[in-house]
Amino acid sequence: MLNPNASLRVVGPVSEGISFTPLTVLSHRPSATALDPAATDALLDDDTSPVEWSEEDVVFLHWRLLQEVSHLADPDTPLEEKFDTLRWVFTEREKDGRPFSFVNCLRVVGCSPMSPIAYCGLVDAEELRDHIRSSVKAWLGETLTRYPDWVREAIATNPAWIEARLAKNPQWINEQLKRMSMHGDLFA
Repeated sequence: MLNPNASLRVVGPVSEGISFTPLTVLSHRPSATALDPAATDALLDDDTSPVEWSEEDVVFLHWRLLQEVSHLADPDTPLEEKFDTLRWVFTEREKDGRPFSFVNCLRVVGCSPMSPIAYCGLVDAEELRDHIRSSVKAWLGETLTRYPDWVREAIATNPAWIEARLAKNPQWINEQLKRMSMHGDLFA
């Protein structure tokens, strides 16, 4: 029998390039609108109270992390988010067994009976990495068309430098663009 407080939601990426399909998940958690706003605020403001995670919550969190991969194909996803996702997907192989690593998320979501997707078993992480690797140039290219030539050139010639700047300050490019619009390009 279904829980009367359960809410129905659709989860899953909606971008092209990766074959994740949206799916319907029955949530056994009450909907956010059913919660008392004052109680929710008090719960969120209390940093000392431990958060209780069910096994279903943990599996869903693994699924939610995997959904970030689909944002790589979205031209409107900020560069810093794309770099962060790529670092996670292509991290050192010795980290693959750690909780919430890309490989571990694939294993949990593919094999757990509480997964929001149908059982698919172990997924070949290297096959997915190869697909991402072959598509990332086009995905980044689509995102970079929104930026001026100097940003595209800097990323093409020295992506580590840009990544370091964005890691320190995700708004770095926007700040540079604003500064240039106010003061002009001193080197143009």
